Amino acid sequence: MSGGGKTGLTATLNRGWWQTRKWLVLRRVSQLGILGLFLLGPLAGVRIIDGNLSSSLLLDTVPMTDPLLFLQMLVAGFLVPAGTAVLGAALVMGFYLLVGGRVFCSWVCPVNLVTDAAGWLRLRLDLHGGINLARSTRYWMLALVLLLALATGSLAYELVNPVSLLHRGIIFGLGSAAFVALALFLFDLFVARRGWCGHLCPMGAFYGLVGAVSPVRVRADQRAACDDCMECFVVCPEPQVIRPALKGAEAGRGPVILAGECTNCGRCIEVCPQEVFAFGLRYPNRERGQGSETRSSPGLSKGAAT
Repeated sequence: MSGGGKTGLTATLNRGWWQTRKWLVLRRVSQLGILGLFLLGPLAGVRIIDGNLSSSLLLDTVPMTDPLLFLQMLVAGFLVPAGTAVLGAALVMGFYLLVGGRVFCSWVCPVNLVTDAAGWLRLRLDLHGGINLARSTRYWMLALVLLLALATGSLAYELVNPVSLLHRGIIFGLGSAAFVALALFLFDLFVARRGWCGHLCPMGAFYGLVGAVSPVRVRADQRAACDDCMECFVVCPEPQVIRPALKGAEAGRGPVILAGECTNCGRCIEVCPQEVFAFGLRYPNRERGQGSETRSSPGLSKGAAT
Protein backbone atom coordinates (compact mmCIF):
# COMPACT_ATOMS: atom_id res chain seq x y z
CA MET A 1 0.00 0.00 0.00
CA SER A 2 1.23 3.44 -0.83
CA GLY A 3 2.04 5.76 2.02
CA GLY A 4 -0.17 8.74 2.63
CA GLY A 5 2.24 11.20 1.05
CA LYS A 6 2.60 9.10 -2.11
CA THR A 7 -1.03 8.26 -2.74
CA GLY A 8 -1.90 9.19 -6.29
CA LEU A 9 1.74 9.73 -7.29
CA THR A 10 1.85 6.96 -9.89
CA ALA A 11 -1.44 8.07 -11.39
CA THR A 12 -0.17 11.66 -11.56
CA LEU A 13 3.01 10.57 -13.32
CA ASN A 14 0.98 8.51 -15.78
CA ARG A 15 -1.91 10.86 -16.52
CA GLY A 16 -0.88 14.31 -15.30
CA TRP A 17 -2.04 16.64 -12.53
CA TRP A 18 -5.46 17.60 -13.88
CA GLN A 19 -6.66 14.10 -14.74
CA THR A 20 -5.83 12.90 -11.23
CA ARG A 21 -7.49 15.83 -9.47
CA LYS A 22 -10.28 17.07 -11.71
CA TRP A 23 -13.15 15.60 -9.65
CA LEU A 24 -11.59 16.95 -6.47
CA VAL A 25 -11.22 20.42 -8.01
CA LEU A 26 -14.75 20.33 -9.42
CA ARG A 27 -16.13 19.27 -6.02
CA ARG A 28 -14.43 22.22 -4.36
CA VAL A 29 -15.74 24.54 -7.07
CA SER A 30 -19.22 23.13 -6.46
CA GLN A 31 -19.04 23.47 -2.67
CA LEU A 32 -17.57 26.97 -2.73
CA GLY A 33 -19.73 28.06 -5.66
CA ILE A 34 -22.93 27.07 -3.82
CA LEU A 35 -21.74 28.94 -0.75
CA GLY A 36 -20.95 31.91 -2.99
CA LEU A 37 -24.45 31.91 -4.46
CA PHE A 38 -25.96 32.03 -0.98
CA LEU A 39 -23.54 34.83 -0.01
CA LEU A 40 -24.34 37.00 -3.03
CA GLY A 41 -27.57 38.18 -1.45
CA PRO A 42 -26.28 39.30 1.97
CA LEU A 43 -22.99 40.66 0.59
CA ALA A 44 -23.86 42.12 -2.80
CA GLY A 45 -27.64 42.29 -2.93
CA VAL A 46 -27.72 39.85 -5.86
CA ARG A 47 -30.42 37.38 -4.94
CA ILE A 48 -29.99 34.15 -6.86
CA ILE A 49 -30.63 31.88 -3.87
CA ASP A 50 -32.22 33.15 -0.66
CA GLY A 51 -32.16 31.16 2.56
CA ASN A 52 -29.86 28.32 3.54
CA LEU A 53 -29.41 24.59 2.97
CA SER A 54 -32.42 23.83 5.18
CA SER A 55 -34.84 25.94 3.17
CA SER A 56 -34.18 28.22 0.23
CA LEU A 57 -35.74 29.87 -2.79
CA LEU A 58 -33.97 29.80 -6.17
CA LEU A 59 -34.50 32.86 -8.41
CA ASP A 60 -37.36 33.91 -6.16
CA THR A 61 -39.39 31.09 -7.69
CA VAL A 62 -38.16 27.53 -7.08
CA PRO A 63 -38.41 26.31 -3.46
CA MET A 64 -35.84 23.86 -2.09
CA THR A 65 -36.26 22.11 1.25
CA ASP A 66 -33.92 19.71 3.00
CA PRO A 67 -35.81 16.37 2.83
CA LEU A 68 -34.59 15.33 6.30
CA LEU A 69 -35.85 18.60 7.74
CA PHE A 70 -39.15 17.99 5.96
CA LEU A 71 -39.32 14.48 7.44
CA GLN A 72 -38.71 15.89 10.92
CA MET A 73 -41.55 18.34 10.31
CA LEU A 74 -43.86 15.49 9.38
CA VAL A 75 -42.89 13.44 12.42
CA ALA A 76 -43.19 16.46 14.71
CA GLY A 77 -46.71 16.95 13.40
CA PHE A 78 -46.76 20.65 12.59
CA LEU A 79 -46.34 20.65 8.82
CA VAL A 80 -49.10 22.31 6.88
CA PRO A 81 -50.08 19.78 4.16
CA ALA A 82 -49.10 20.96 0.68
CA GLY A 83 -47.26 24.17 -0.01
CA THR A 84 -43.76 25.24 -0.90
CA ALA A 85 -42.13 22.96 1.69
CA VAL A 86 -43.66 19.89 0.05
CA LEU A 87 -42.65 20.98 -3.44
CA GLY A 88 -39.18 21.99 -2.25
CA ALA A 89 -38.57 18.65 -0.54
CA ALA A 90 -39.84 16.76 -3.60
CA LEU A 91 -37.51 18.66 -5.93
CA VAL A 92 -34.45 18.12 -3.76
CA MET A 93 -35.33 14.48 -3.14
CA GLY A 94 -35.82 13.86 -6.85
CA PHE A 95 -32.44 15.36 -7.67
CA TYR A 96 -30.55 13.18 -5.18
CA LEU A 97 -32.50 10.08 -6.15
CA LEU A 98 -31.12 10.64 -9.63
CA VAL A 99 -27.49 11.57 -9.02
CA GLY A 100 -26.83 9.78 -5.70
CA GLY A 101 -27.95 10.79 -2.24
CA ARG A 102 -24.53 11.33 -0.80
CA VAL A 103 -23.59 13.63 -3.63
CA PHE A 104 -24.96 16.14 -1.13
CA CYS A 105 -22.19 15.14 1.29
CA SER A 106 -19.28 15.37 -1.13
CA TRP A 107 -20.40 18.09 -3.57
CA VAL A 108 -22.56 20.44 -1.46
CA CYS A 109 -22.16 20.09 2.31
CA PRO A 110 -19.79 22.68 3.86
CA VAL A 111 -18.89 20.27 6.67
CA ASN A 112 -17.19 18.10 4.06
CA LEU A 113 -14.60 20.86 3.55
CA VAL A 114 -13.74 20.59 7.25
CA THR A 115 -13.70 16.82 7.52
CA ASP A 116 -11.81 16.37 4.24
CA ALA A 117 -9.16 18.77 5.57
CA ALA A 118 -8.88 16.70 8.75
CA GLY A 119 -8.70 13.49 6.72
CA TRP A 120 -6.00 14.96 4.49
CA LEU A 121 -3.91 16.12 7.46
CA ARG A 122 -4.39 12.82 9.30
CA LEU A 123 -3.05 11.04 6.23
CA ARG A 124 -0.08 13.40 5.87
CA LEU A 125 0.80 13.12 9.55
CA ASP A 126 0.38 9.34 9.32
CA LEU A 127 -1.88 9.35 12.37
CA HIS A 128 -3.45 6.06 13.37
CA GLY A 129 -5.64 4.79 16.14
CA GLY A 130 -8.51 6.47 17.91
CA ILE A 131 -11.91 5.11 18.79
CA ASN A 132 -13.53 2.51 16.56
CA LEU A 133 -17.07 3.56 15.73
CA ALA A 134 -19.41 1.29 13.80
CA ARG A 135 -20.57 2.88 10.57
CA SER A 136 -24.09 1.77 11.44
CA THR A 137 -24.04 4.28 14.30
CA ARG A 138 -25.21 7.02 11.89
CA TYR A 139 -28.42 5.10 11.23
CA TRP A 140 -29.10 4.96 14.96
CA MET A 141 -28.40 8.69 15.02
CA LEU A 142 -30.96 9.16 12.24
CA ALA A 143 -33.53 7.19 14.20
CA LEU A 144 -32.75 9.26 17.28
CA VAL A 145 -33.29 12.50 15.34
CA LEU A 146 -36.74 11.36 14.25
CA LEU A 147 -37.64 10.05 17.70
CA LEU A 148 -36.58 13.40 19.14
CA ALA A 149 -38.88 15.23 16.74
CA LEU A 150 -41.72 12.85 17.60
CA ALA A 151 -41.23 13.14 21.35
CA THR A 152 -40.76 16.92 21.48
CA GLY A 153 -42.99 18.00 18.59
CA SER A 154 -40.16 20.22 17.43
CA LEU A 155 -37.13 20.36 15.13
CA ALA A 156 -34.85 19.88 18.12
CA TYR A 157 -31.95 18.38 16.16
CA GLU A 158 -31.72 21.44 13.95
CA LEU A 159 -30.56 23.41 16.99
CA VAL A 160 -27.34 21.36 17.01
CA ASN A 161 -27.12 20.11 13.41
CA PRO A 162 -23.51 20.92 12.40
CA VAL A 163 -24.45 21.17 8.71
CA SER A 164 -27.13 23.78 9.34
CA LEU A 165 -25.07 25.62 11.95
CA LEU A 166 -21.98 25.87 9.76
CA HIS A 167 -23.86 26.89 6.63
CA ARG A 168 -25.87 29.57 8.44
CA GLY A 169 -22.70 30.66 10.21
CA ILE A 170 -20.82 31.17 6.94
CA ILE A 171 -23.68 33.20 5.48
CA PHE A 172 -24.69 35.26 8.47
CA GLY A 173 -21.52 35.26 10.61
CA LEU A 174 -19.64 32.34 12.04
CA GLY A 175 -20.00 32.89 15.80
CA SER A 176 -20.44 29.55 17.55
CA ALA A 177 -20.34 27.76 14.17
CA ALA A 178 -16.57 28.29 14.15
CA PHE A 179 -16.29 26.22 17.32
CA VAL A 180 -18.48 23.52 15.75
CA ALA A 181 -16.17 23.42 12.73
CA LEU A 182 -13.08 23.28 14.95
CA ALA A 183 -14.59 20.51 17.08
CA LEU A 184 -15.42 18.41 14.01
CA PHE A 185 -11.93 18.97 12.59
CA LEU A 186 -10.21 17.90 15.81
CA PHE A 187 -12.57 14.95 16.23
CA ASP A 188 -11.78 13.62 12.75
CA LEU A 189 -8.07 14.38 13.10
CA PHE A 190 -7.36 12.84 16.50
CA VAL A 191 -10.35 10.78 17.65
CA ALA A 192 -11.81 8.87 14.70
CA ARG A 193 -10.87 8.79 10.99
CA ARG A 194 -13.81 10.14 9.01
CA GLY A 195 -15.60 10.08 12.34
CA TRP A 196 -18.42 12.52 11.71
CA CYS A 197 -19.31 12.09 8.03
CA GLY A 198 -18.51 8.39 7.83
CA HIS A 199 -19.90 7.19 11.14
CA LEU A 200 -22.16 9.64 12.96
CA CYS A 201 -23.89 12.17 10.71
CA PRO A 202 -27.64 11.45 10.50
CA MET A 203 -27.92 13.54 7.33
CA GLY A 204 -25.30 11.31 5.72
CA ALA A 205 -27.31 8.28 6.83
CA PHE A 206 -30.49 9.72 5.33
CA TYR A 207 -28.85 10.56 2.02
CA GLY A 208 -27.19 7.14 2.01
CA LEU A 209 -30.63 5.54 2.07
CA VAL A 210 -31.76 7.85 -0.73
CA GLY A 211 -28.69 7.04 -2.81
CA ALA A 212 -29.13 3.27 -2.60
CA VAL A 213 -31.38 3.34 -5.68
CA SER A 214 -29.65 6.08 -7.68
CA PRO A 215 -28.68 5.26 -11.27
CA VAL A 216 -25.43 7.30 -11.30
CA ARG A 217 -22.66 5.11 -9.85
CA VAL A 218 -18.93 4.52 -9.76
CA ARG A 219 -18.07 1.42 -11.77
CA ALA A 220 -15.01 -0.83 -11.63
CA ASP A 221 -15.31 -2.21 -15.15
CA GLN A 222 -11.53 -2.58 -15.44
CA ARG A 223 -11.20 -4.45 -12.14
CA ALA A 224 -9.20 -7.25 -13.78
CA ALA A 225 -6.37 -4.71 -14.10
CA CYS A 226 -6.27 -4.04 -10.33
CA ASP A 227 -2.77 -4.55 -8.94
CA ASP A 228 -3.80 -4.31 -5.27
CA CYS A 229 -1.98 -1.03 -4.64
CA MET A 230 -4.88 -0.15 -2.28
CA GLU A 231 -4.71 3.57 -3.07
CA CYS A 232 -8.46 3.71 -3.71
CA PHE A 233 -9.06 2.40 -0.19
CA VAL A 234 -6.71 5.02 1.26
CA VAL A 235 -8.49 8.01 -0.26
CA CYS A 236 -12.08 6.73 -0.12
CA PRO A 237 -14.20 8.20 2.71
CA GLU A 238 -16.29 5.01 2.66
CA PRO A 239 -13.77 2.28 1.75
CA GLN A 240 -16.11 -0.54 2.73
CA VAL A 241 -18.16 0.12 -0.43
CA ILE A 242 -15.28 -0.63 -2.83
CA ARG A 243 -14.44 -4.25 -2.15
CA PRO A 244 -17.69 -5.92 -3.36
CA ALA A 245 -17.37 -4.30 -6.79
CA LEU A 246 -13.59 -4.50 -7.06
CA LYS A 247 -13.07 -8.02 -5.72
CA GLY A 248 -16.46 -9.63 -6.22
CA ALA A 249 -15.94 -11.24 -9.62
CA GLU A 250 -15.44 -14.76 -8.27
CA ALA A 251 -18.59 -14.41 -6.19
CA GLY A 252 -20.54 -13.34 -9.26
CA ARG A 253 -20.85 -9.75 -8.14
CA GLY A 254 -20.90 -7.04 -10.75
CA PRO A 255 -18.42 -4.19 -11.08
CA VAL A 256 -20.83 -1.45 -9.95
CA ILE A 257 -20.44 0.13 -6.51
CA LEU A 258 -24.03 -0.24 -5.36
CA ALA A 259 -23.83 0.82 -1.71
CA GLY A 260 -25.75 3.98 -0.96
CA GLU A 261 -22.93 5.11 1.32
CA CYS A 262 -20.74 5.87 -1.73
CA THR A 263 -20.47 9.65 -2.01
CA ASN A 264 -19.64 9.72 -5.74
CA CYS A 265 -16.68 11.93 -4.87
CA GLY A 266 -14.58 10.40 -7.67
CA ARG A 267 -11.32 10.13 -5.69
CA CYS A 268 -10.97 6.40 -6.40
CA ILE A 269 -11.25 7.19 -10.11
CA GLU A 270 -8.50 9.78 -9.91
CA VAL A 271 -5.84 8.03 -7.86
CA CYS A 272 -6.06 4.57 -9.44
CA PRO A 273 -2.90 4.00 -11.50
CA GLN A 274 -4.64 1.25 -13.47
CA GLU A 275 -7.71 3.37 -14.31
CA VAL A 276 -10.01 0.71 -12.92
CA PHE A 277 -12.87 3.05 -11.96
CA ALA A 278 -15.12 5.45 -13.86
CA PHE A 279 -18.46 7.17 -13.42
CA GLY A 280 -21.35 5.43 -15.14
CA LEU A 281 -24.79 3.98 -14.56
CA ARG A 282 -25.80 1.12 -12.27
CA TYR A 283 -26.87 -0.97 -15.29
CA PRO A 284 -25.60 -3.15 -16.80
CA ASN A 285 -23.92 -4.67 -13.75
CA ARG A 286 -21.94 -7.43 -15.38
CA GLU A 287 -18.47 -8.18 -16.64
CA ARG A 288 -17.67 -7.16 -20.16
CA GLY A 289 -18.63 -9.97 -22.47
CA GLN A 290 -20.83 -11.58 -19.82
CA GLY A 291 -24.24 -12.33 -21.22
CA SER A 292 -26.43 -12.25 -18.14
CA GLU A 293 -27.09 -9.45 -15.71
CA THR A 294 -25.39 -9.89 -12.36
CA ARG A 295 -27.98 -9.81 -9.63
CA SER A 296 -27.81 -6.73 -7.45
CA SER A 297 -27.72 -7.75 -3.82
CA PRO A 298 -28.58 -5.42 -0.95
CA GLY A 299 -26.04 -7.29 1.13
CA LEU A 300 -23.04 -6.46 -1.02
CA SER A 301 -21.39 -4.29 1.56
CA LYS A 302 -21.82 -6.74 4.41
CA GLY A 303 -18.59 -7.87 5.86
CA ALA A 304 -16.61 -5.11 4.21
CA ALA A 305 -14.05 -3.19 6.20
CA THR A 306 -15.19 -0.21 8.22
